[in-house]
Amino acid sequence: MQAIRQGDVILLPVQQVEGQKIPHLTLAEGEVTAHKHRITEGKAELYEKDSTLSLRVFSETALLAHEEHKAISIPQGDWIVKIQREYEPEGWRYVAD
Repeated sequence: MQAIRQGDVILLPVQQVEGQKIPHLTLAEGEVTAHKHRITEGKAELYEKDSTLSLRVFSETALLAHEEHKAISIPQGDWIVKIQREYEPEGWRYVAD
């Protein structure tokens, strides 16, 4: 499986997820618009360990939706959730979505 990107959110395949199950499916909230990257269809669970989110998709696919981006299909499997960063002369910063 390859990495999947939607806006500033990147999903990377992992062997297994770790952490505490959390009761929602919001992968990230936009700092500027408060729009959310979230799973809206399919069976999935979100976990958190040491401030890192992991996603487990149980169904064949799950739909990752966001108000400003095209919804994308996430295949069954385990994924780590990362927020894209970019470099500026002042240093690295997270991409604002």
